[in-house]
Amino acid sequence: MPQKYTFANHFMQNTNNNPAHYRANIKIGLHVAVVLKKDQRTGKRTIGQVQWILTSAAFHSRGIKVMLASRQVGRVQEILDAKIEIEENE
Repeated sequence: MPQKYTFANHFMQNTNNNPAHYRANIKIGLHVAVVLKKDQRTGKRTIGQVQWILTSAAFHSRGIKVMLASRQVGRVQEILDAKIEIEENE
């Protein structure tokens, strides 16, 4: 028998496995790629270093909101530090 539709069930089935959407993975000083509010339509990414973590929730479906060292605010789409370390080790 099919499961009854509820918003909670729909949300749980469509969870995002992007590590950038979990607050626990974002640390001050990390280099990240964010989408600024003005660039949401185009999806243009801005690279910077996290100065403040603005989202208080443990998870956000569109990315954790941060302030970069350049004082720009956006939602994290990708964590770059892990990739930088891998490139340096090769």
